[in-house]
Amino acid sequence: MSYIVIGGGIIGMLTARELASAGCSVTLIDKNACAREATWAGGGIVSPLYPWRYPSAVTQLATWSQSSYIHLAAELKEETGIDPELRQKGMLMVDVQDETEALRWAAEFHRPLRQVDADFLYRTEPHLAPGIEQALWMPEVCSIRNPRLGQSLRQSLVLNERVRLLEHQSVAGFLSENGSITGVRTADGVYEADTYVVAAGAWSGELLGGLDISLPVEPVHGQMMLFKAEPGVIDRVVLRGDRYVIPRNDGRVLVGSTLERIGFVKRTTEEAAKALYASALEIVPALANYPVEHHWSGLRPGSPDGIPFIGNVPGYQNLFVNAGQFRNGLVLAPASTRLLADLVLQRQPIVDPTPYQLKNV
Repeated sequence: MSYIVIGGGIIGMLTARELASAGCSVTLIDKNACAREATWAGGGIVSPLYPWRYPSAVTQLATWSQSSYIHLAAELKEETGIDPELRQKGMLMVDVQDETEALRWAAEFHRPLRQVDADFLYRTEPHLAPGIEQALWMPEVCSIRNPRLGQSLRQSLVLNERVRLLEHQSVAGFLSENGSITGVRTADGVYEADTYVVAAGAWSGELLGGLDISLPVEPVHGQMMLFKAEPGVIDRVVLRGDRYVIPRNDGRVLVGSTLERIGFVKRTTEEAAKALYASALEIVPALANYPVEHHWSGLRPGSPDGIPFIGNVPGYQNLFVNAGQFRNGLVLAPASTRLLADLVLQRQPIVDPTPYQLKNV
């Protein structure tokens, strides 16, 4: 069987990798270079922010993905020599207003989450802002260096003889006949396969719109900032309010992020720069001693309630979608792509696929 996957972000690349591992022939098409949009621009926390605030459909995918990332990161490093830098250091959440709900969620889904006091906090992270009396602690949460993850995934596909990469080729539309897709049109010609998967992130809705399919996925703009700090300033992911800091192995610290609905526009603003800088210092005042190295933005694939669309596209028997992971593209990617492959290959799905189906509209 042959497949065309449209979109070279983490969802598209992992989808291609999953199908290829099942013995399929896969062509992956991206309008730019692989892993240069939301996959590159995100922060890399392998957990939803405040996970109890999401529907159970998101929790199901996140739980499956979190346990698989340790194996995925190790496999990619061995295959490609590129280390995605997975860090299992845990996540601290301070100033949480709905702790009771968080603890109830943790008990229901059997997730390790507990309250910790100031003594634990400052022994664990001595450079946190003073005056914090307690926090919530999730010790198993990982973070991953998403640009490195993108590089290693791309290289894994390059090395896979079952995968063909077509980068810098925009899909202009689909060819169809009698309820089946027969090809995709690009500037370089028409490409054909047995089955087609749309995994184009924020652009997925536009692609399916050409088939009069309504996919409620919209671009949600986000800005982030990077401090060139030293190892030891902060060692764990820390959330405070609607902001977070994420340390890397080399000491660099990310702070994010904004949420802006401004369409397909990517730009940085001085207003956001000031807000991100202030938020970083509210969490780790010592970051004032280090320069800002970079400030950038990206487009998330926003969806209602953050629940992605995974499965068959109504009206087309050989067209599937895997998009709409919103702020959780990285954390949901392994489970999302495994579920999509299960459905395409008619295997027993890892979770009930019903919540992720695209309905007829």
